[in-house]
Amino acid sequence: MSNTIKGGEFVIKETSYTDIFIPEEFDEEAKMIRQTCLDFLDTEVLNKLDRIDSQEEGLMPSLMDKAGELGMLSVSIPEEYGGFGKNFNTSMLVADAVGGGFSFAVALSAHTGIGTLPILYYGNAAQKTKYIPKLATGEWKASYCLTEPNSGSDANSGRTAAKLNAAGTHYVINGQKMWITNGGFADIFIVFAKIDDDKNLTAFIVEKDFGGISMNPEEHKLGIKGSSTRQVFFNDCEVPVENMLSERENGFKIAVNILNIGRIKLGAATIGSSRMVITQAIKYANERVQFNLPISKFGAIRYKLAEMATRLFATESAAYRAGQNIDDTYESLVAGGMDEAKAKLKSVEQYAIECAIIKVWCSEMLDYVVDEGVQIYGGMGYSAEAPMERAYRDSRINRIFEGTNEVNRLLVVDMLLKRAMKGEIDLMGPATAVASELLAIPDFGEEDETPFAAEKKIIANLKKAGLLIAGAAVQKLMMSLSKEQEILMNIADIIGYVYIAESALLRAEKLYHTKGVEASADATDMAKIYLYSTIDKVNIAGKEALNSFAEGDELKMMLVGLRRFTKSEPFNMKDARQRIAKKLIDANKYCF
Repeated sequence: MSNTIKGGEFVIKETSYTDIFIPEEFDEEAKMIRQTCLDFLDTEVLNKLDRIDSQEEGLMPSLMDKAGELGMLSVSIPEEYGGFGKNFNTSMLVADAVGGGFSFAVALSAHTGIGTLPILYYGNAAQKTKYIPKLATGEWKASYCLTEPNSGSDANSGRTAAKLNAAGTHYVINGQKMWITNGGFADIFIVFAKIDDDKNLTAFIVEKDFGGISMNPEEHKLGIKGSSTRQVFFNDCEVPVENMLSERENGFKIAVNILNIGRIKLGAATIGSSRMVITQAIKYANERVQFNLPISKFGAIRYKLAEMATRLFATESAAYRAGQNIDDTYESLVAGGMDEAKAKLKSVEQYAIECAIIKVWCSEMLDYVVDEGVQIYGGMGYSAEAPMERAYRDSRINRIFEGTNEVNRLLVVDMLLKRAMKGEIDLMGPATAVASELLAIPDFGEEDETPFAAEKKIIANLKKAGLLIAGAAVQKLMMSLSKEQEILMNIADIIGYVYIAESALLRAEKLYHTKGVEASADATDMAKIYLYSTIDKVNIAGKEALNSFAEGDELKMMLVGLRRFTKSEPFNMKDARQRIAKKLIDANKYCF
């Protein structure tokens, strides 16, 4: 896939279906890895959920040990350190498969992601040789200590301090960390602290056995109750100087880059969780009889099932599209001579905008799915005896994890504008062209009759709408735009919805060209449902933004432009949803 566009360039460029990866293309080996994870959930996790949520002593670490024996902790770890050395998208597939594991999924993801990857990507040869093999098997469990009582989203403001001792052999760490996942049983802590009066954080690999570490009792939480979450205190904790991770003051960069990976992996996990919830909702709808009919016969319920499936299909399309972009970029960088660990970081950093979008849209998709799951179950949805209550509570953290959705929305626009200012993406050229187009006579040329041509034109116009509004906001507000968070959120919504809608459409188009009309019919229905819903969302976000900063004739002209770019032919979404619902109900599970 040599024609991969750079991160964020989807805003100004058209992507060909031939240049994307879709989940249907996973090879047999990847599917076997996925099935191993699903089987593990069935045999070891889903039958112990109450025991896990009560934090039965030793249970979660023992499950992690068993997962380690099956290789579930080492899929993306290089073979030289005892792993399978699989690519990024395969590690996404593991996160997806494990995503239906509730608190277990959180523990595993924290260990394999933010706990292990800082050492794998930033550690020196000695550190990797010492720690990675034991983390790969699960002999040592990892956690990540960044957040403090007064530094959440503003991570670099942390107060945990590190001071070099008189002998120059150890850094002495003092401070408090909170919301530390796996804290209660972790052997290794990735700790972020400031040395002396440094402006930026430095990262350290801290072993539990170093001493000087104490903890509060387990937190009582709304959801993910089985996940160990502790406050961790460092009281004169002595860390050998050789356990500094990377360079002094590089900690904030480590945190940011590892969070990029965490964001897209979280998206993958919510996909697996949603798939399970939708299947449970379909089964219940088929079993529950009211007015002498299964409730799956009623249009209101069928709408819910189809909409849940559509949102899952669309976000899943985006997640694996971006995952493959990361893989392709990695291979290109390595072929160009870059060190493998550095190439992995650079490739994810390149798609940080897409990672943030996927984190936001996938977590909000899961929240929608579990909420409608509760509604389909009715009164039973509210009962802890039925499966929806736990799914509903456990879902809520995902909009806070890995940077809140508000912060991630702001980051999407911030990163895009910064890349434009550096000359990495030409945003202003296309934005100026769109503004000029408003003054020109609309093109009423012959309609393109090729498959998906009308939908591709809609996508192109929605991108123009985003460019129109972003360009006008930059010109009008200049440096003060960074303070106008509501407008930035509107722009982020347009960018995000367009990326997800385009991903779903590209997947449907690829299936059409590779599998044929009939085999791609369901994908086409879902892509169109999502796209036509997106048109209205872009229009609303666009109007809100324009009304916030433009006025007079300028506002009128831009609103006319927005209307032009959000116009479309009618599409019967009810019938399309009915077709999708029928497939789901007949299969008695999520089947796409």
